[in-house]
Amino acid sequence: MAVSIEKATRSFATSDVALAEEVIADDARIDELAVALDEQAIEILARQQPVARDLRIVVTALRVSASLERMGDMSEHIAQLARLRFPERAIPKGLKGTFTRMGELDVEIARTLAELLRTQDLRFADTIRNADDDVDELHASVFEKVLSDNWKGEAGATVDATLASRYHERFADHAVAVAKKVVYLATGDWAIDEEDIALAVEAQHEAESGSGHA
Repeated sequence: MAVSIEKATRSFATSDVALAEEVIADDARIDELAVALDEQAIEILARQQPVARDLRIVVTALRVSASLERMGDMSEHIAQLARLRFPERAIPKGLKGTFTRMGELDVEIARTLAELLRTQDLRFADTIRNADDDVDELHASVFEKVLSDNWKGEAGATVDATLASRYHERFADHAVAVAKKVVYLATGDWAIDEEDIALAVEAQHEAESGSGHA
């Protein structure tokens, strides 16, 4: 996922149509992996009838695969904008810095998400939540820019800016959704709010500290 969004944001920033085509083609592979994960989880449910934590793992896998697939779609949509506007730049004038930062944050979020899934260290979930807040602020700033009286962009530039901003923002939102599912796996609390992620991090840290002193 990190590779996909990194390529997508780079193609968007540089109008690299070849790189955009790579992202678009690779999305099919992400879709295939998501379907394979779903099929494996359903087979486990049918054959093994897991309970307790094992059941939470399977349910989490089903929910996570959907969010990861949507993250791949957001990368594809960003790349499609780059391809659509080629050879012109897809980023409207006056917003390059904003989209550069949004792209950097999405790449950081994707890399952190990979570490969260690998380690189940909930500190990574908190990092993702905080980065998502930064993306949300940038997303809001794009809309403020294009709706202001000082905005001189043409209709096409306005559409590109709003769509691209939305895709970046949704990518981060889906990462938060995955992070919340990993918190569910650790805590058993499905209805956890984003603000509760920090509390879960503290609880995990205290549990690890307690076991270390035992």
